[in-house]
Amino acid sequence: MNRYVVTEQAVINAPVGRVWEVISRTDRYAEWVAGAIEVTDHHGVATLGKTYAERNRTLGPLKTDSVWTVREVDPLRRRVDTGTGFAPLQDVTSIFEFRPAQSEDGREVTEMTYWVEYAIGLGPLGALLNGIQEPGMRAGMRTSMANLDTLIRSESSTTAR
Repeated sequence: MNRYVVTEQAVINAPVGRVWEVISRTDRYAEWVAGAIEVTDHHGVATLGKTYAERNRTLGPLKTDSVWTVREVDPLRRRVDTGTGFAPLQDVTSIFEFRPAQSEDGREVTEMTYWVEYAIGLGPLGALLNGIQEPGMRAGMRTSMANLDTLIRSESSTTAR
């Protein structure tokens, strides 16, 4: 079985505490995660050992139902979830890592790293399938982080009025 790791990074224009508030809410994933159509079952704030479920877009018009389990919560720094329902991907792990930083103009921002680790069986065919799906996964991860940034900024501008 071939194992793969896909990593993307972005700067979110908000302090880590605010970013953590949003990513900790499993019920809000469809608002910013690019592949999530809807959250079908959730427990609110991410809690170690709890599960949540989503309806997701996969390749093209294909959709799937996924179930995620919260495996690690290190507040303001790291969140690790494992998911099922993404065949032919197996042993899927999603990792969010955060580091406080400052923008050039001195504002608090967050450096976010988004990891997805997974396996694909099927021998050489698995490697071929990964070559097809990985670019879309990377694009989705970048879009998700951009959506998160936009969502947080839009909520900040609404509350600032």
